[in-house]
Amino acid sequence: MESRMEGDVFSGFGERYQMNGKLLQNFQKSFVQVQDILDQNRLLINEINQNHESKQADHLGRNVGLIRELNNNIRTVASLYGDLSHSFARTIDASSEGESTGTLKSDGKANNQKRFRTG
Repeated sequence: MESRMEGDVFSGFGERYQMNGKLLQNFQKSFVQVQDILDQNRLLINEINQNHESKQADHLGRNVGLIRELNNNIRTVASLYGDLSHSFARTIDASSEGESTGTLKSDGKANNQKRFRTG
């Protein structure tokens, strides 16, 4: 295993930071959306429970729409998490590809290039 020089460790740091910063912003935005939806779901569930306990026909009828809204919210949360997962996987793949294509050491020599043996 080859030792890494200080230049190797920091090569591409700026690019990775920008990519990770963007990823972090996307995560934060999505998590805020998810939290808002989950807070709304909590309110919906409380209202559904109150309507159910009241046993009044109009309240029970209203639960049908509330439950539909709750289900749509759950689908939205699942979609947001799916998008986050996909975005994260793409970022990791891009980062791995960047590392495997090689960078230059401070002395100008290539680093991280794959070597193949013949015969």
